Order: sequence, then structure tokens, then C-alpha cells
Amino acid sequence: MESMLEFKNTHNNWVGGISKLLFGVSKCFLNSKALLFLLVFLNGICIAQEKQQFSTVQPVVGANQIPKYLPLLKHKKIGIVANQTSVLFKNSEHSSYKHLIDSLQKLNITIAKVFTPEHGFRGSSDASEHIEDSKDLKTGLPLVSLYGKNRKPTDAQLKNVELVLFDIQDVGVRFYTYLSTLHYVMEACAENNIPVLVLDRPNPNGHYVDGPMMQPEHKSFIGMHAVPLVYGMTIGEYAQMINGERWLKNGRTCDLTVIPLQKYIHQTRYQLPIRPSPNLPNATAVNCYPSLGFFEGTPVNAGRGTEFQFQRYGAPDFPKGTFFYTPLPNFGSKYPKHRGQRCYGVDLSSSPRLSKINISWLADAYQKSPNKTLFFGKTFTKHVGNTELQKQLEAQKSPKEIEASWQKDLKAFQKIRQKYLLYD
Repeated sequence: MESMLEFKNTHNNWVGGISKLLFGVSKCFLNSKALLFLLVFLNGICIAQEKQQFSTVQPVVGANQIPKYLPLLKHKKIGIVANQTSVLFKNSEHSSYKHLIDSLQKLNITIAKVFTPEHGFRGSSDASEHIEDSKDLKTGLPLVSLYGKNRKPTDAQLKNVELVLFDIQDVGVRFYTYLSTLHYVMEACAENNIPVLVLDRPNPNGHYVDGPMMQPEHKSFIGMHAVPLVYGMTIGEYAQMINGERWLKNGRTCDLTVIPLQKYIHQTRYQLPIRPSPNLPNATAVNCYPSLGFFEGTPVNAGRGTEFQFQRYGAPDFPKGTFFYTPLPNFGSKYPKHRGQRCYGVDLSSSPRLSKINISWLADAYQKSPNKTLFFGKTFTKHVGNTELQKQLEAQKSPKEIEASWQKDLKAFQKIRQKYLLYD
């Protein structure tokens, strides 16, 4: 928060300086009304941009708007798709909160079971770690894992459930698996004629659309739909797109209701108060994740096994330099890549906020890898969503050339996306 305010103050000083300069120049040309009008107009643009980009008002999440969705839950047996991020905020700073389930139980809502995504109900399991069904010790509710024996709710698991409520914090990146869980929940509910209620939450990477498009032949649990890597939509908007584009099996649609955010636009700078998964500990990690997530399919460590996950990258066989680190088992990473080995690489912990994917980091790592035949692992194509990026890196295409190759698909997606947006 301090860094955001510092950046805001810098911008304020810049806008103020421009304002003084503009009016100073206008005094020298008092006889020119046209020039004066132009300068005043430009000054207005500066102030408008300031208000849009640096609003400190926290959005009101869907979960906090209880009167809007409580009537839909009364006298029904509810299934909830939730994790540690499924909270209501007690204050406008989002520094105090309580879990959605606790709130609903106090309102005498009948919760039949809780469905949990990757990382589990408390968000403490490693990436890709198999999670068994269990019971929550605090609430006594049965926990049905959607990252264990099955990733789609079965007919038996949905038996006696009359409505499914989905409330999970997303980060706006295609290979983040909460999107796939959303898809399969909607699909199972469509097949069983069960309504779905999505409580919307801000997308911390919702301020831009960028990256390679997923091709259908490379569909997997880390990429279900033909969308770019960063799609610039909230989880509620994305649910509407799944329905509207008929992406569910056999072209079905589900009975979907979305409780929209209040006081939110896509340019809102939103810092998550709770880490959405073990290896996204702060705003820098969330912002760098789309660019560094490519390394999951390579021999390069992206900070797992350190306290700076997705804020650095490196490998033992990179050229030796002044920056190095040693990955060790820690929260969310029991078996980090290159465990116990010194990795030489690049520190990104002070990286400014990105508004597009930084493909130069991946290109840099590829050039630094001495054995390039081993650089592209089994999941690299799944993370990217197509085979083109690997070919481009092997052909030593520049980052600008790679980014240019995405533009046609991005433009086509923007037209589809526009149909489902709930916010400016």
C-alpha cells in the first residue's frame, strides 16, 4: 500500500507540474483564446486520468452484498465452492474480514457441503497436490475435493444440492486453475438442473488483455478455453462468457446469476488482502505471475522455495552473476525446482506494475540456458496454449515480433469479451 501511495504522490506532482506549466505558457499568449482553450483542455485530461488510475476506493465484493443474494439461498440446501479467499470484509480497507460460510451459518442458511479447488479449503496445499475429501474441523461441513479423484462434481456429489454458490478469488490468468473449476461446476450444474450463483470479486490483473491465444487442440485443466493468457475479466464476467459462448459440454448453458461488484472498474488497482494461493504472496507476485508462469513448463525456477515466489527467476546452469538464491522447501512448495542448489538469475521484487506480459524474461532465460534442447518441458505447450511461442523462441524472434504475432487474435477476442463485461 505504501508503494502505491508513493507512486500516486509522484503522479500527483507530475500532474500539478504540468498544470502550472500549461497555465504559465497560456499567460504568454493571452491574445490567443484558442491556445488558452487547448491548454485548459489538456490540463483537464491530466486530472481525469489521475482520478481514473489512482482511485483508492475499495470495491464492494459480491459476498458483502448479502441482501441481494440471501433470498436466493433461503429454504434451500446449498453447495458452496470456496477456499480461504471466500470472505466478507468488515471495513472499507479490507483489512478485517470473516468467512462467507460463518456468515451464512449465522443467517441459518443450510449448507450441505463445500466443494474445494486446487490448494484446498484453507489454501495450504502445494500446486498440483492431490487433495482428498475430508471434513472441516471448524464448521463440521463435508469438504468435497475438486482436485482429487474428480475435478468435476459428480451426480452423486450434487444429490440433494439445490443451488451452488461459487465465491473464489481469481487472478485473471488462463492457466490459474480456478477458472477450470468454475467451468466444471457450471457444466455439472447444467446437467443436473441446479442454479449457479457467482459472487463477483476484483481481478488484480483486470486492467489489460494480452498474451498468446489457446488453441483448442491444447486444451487441458490449465487452459480450457480459446482465450488469451490474460483476459481482463472478473470471475463473474468470465462465467457469463462461458455460458454465452456455449463452452460447456454439448453446448449447454446453466442457470447463472452473478452478483456484480460495486465501485469497481477494470483499471482499479486492487491489492489482494488474502493470498489467493500459497505461491502468490503479494501484489508484485500476482502482477508478475502471467509473465513468469511460463517457467512452470521449463527447468527454470520462478521463485518457488523462497519468500519471493514469482518475483525472480533463475537456474543453477545460468551464467554466474551477482544475484543468486537457493530454493528450499517452504509453505506451498514442498519440492521446489532445484531444491538446495544455488540458482543464478534475475531479481524482480522491485519491478514496476506491468500492463502487459513481459515476454523478454522468458527470452532471456532461454538464451541463458546452455542446453536449449531441455528448455521446453512437457507442460510448456499447455501453459502457453499453443506451439507457436516455442517455435518463435527457437527461431530467436525478438519480444516485439512475438508480441506482434498475438495482435490479430487479441483483437478478435476483445469483440467477444465486450459482450460480457459488467464494468467499464
